[in-house]
Amino acid sequence: MSNGVRTAGRLFSATYYLRPGETESRIGFAVGRAAGNAVVRNRLRRRVREAVRLHRDRLQAGWWIVLNPRRAALTAGFDELEREVERLFTRCSRP
Repeated sequence: MSNGVRTAGRLFSATYYLRPGETESRIGFAVGRAAGNAVVRNRLRRRVREAVRLHRDRLQAGWWIVLNPRRAALTAGFDELEREVERLFTRCSRP
């Protein structure tokens, strides 16, 4: 995704890229070892995955997104995590 757009927030950074002609969007999660041990990384991934699942219907087709959660996403409230995901999806829906 060298042509992708990078964005960063307090809870995660993301790279996204529009692929015209695609019928659905793809979302990946990458949590580096610096975030903590396997238990911590998996918990981070689960929290962000759930926020994405709840708001995926707002995302238009054709986007490829890679989310890199930060350690702050572990202690942040779930509503704050959802707002950040919504903000990213809104950014993706703009032309």
